[in-house]
Amino acid sequence: MLELEKTFLAKFLPEGLENCKFKEIIDVYIPKEKEHPTLRIRKNGSRFEMTKKEPIAEDISVQEEQTIILTQQEFAVLEKTPGKKIEKKRYYFSHNGRTAEIDVFQGALKGLVLVDFEFSSEEEKNSFAMPDFCLAEVTQKEFLAGGKLCGKKYSEIREELEKFGYKKISLP
Repeated sequence: MLELEKTFLAKFLPEGLENCKFKEIIDVYIPKEKEHPTLRIRKNGSRFEMTKKEPIAEDISVQEEQTIILTQQEFAVLEKTPGKKIEKKRYYFSHNGRTAEIDVFQGALKGLVLVDFEFSSEEEKNSFAMPDFCLAEVTQKEFLAGGKLCGKKYSEIREELEKFGYKKISLP
């Protein structure tokens, strides 16, 4: 499956976000030794899966994605594999007829908020205007890819975030 998306740093949390549907997500990227793992196991609410995502070319907004649905028991076994973990709450926010996936990171990355929009065509993706609650498009910034963020602390990416004028954000 081909995935077309844009990722943004949040400027602030949009009004009403706390009332939106959300899922608690736990990602474990493996192998732990790899600098940028592309294989992850995920608990997404009550759904469990294993996904491999790899860029098609230089443009990392276009990726080949393969997903296998897991049982809770399979996830429990695979979760014990040494890996790098990320925890976040993913909110589903409606914006101009589209759904924004707003990831509010927990744990070591608390304060980081990323916003993703997915598209069904290149034309749709290229004509999309950044929402007012977003600070900067960071789709091509590899340091914010899940496989690069895993196992990091906010303090380790603070300097890169400050280049965009980003300031920590959290839910009240």
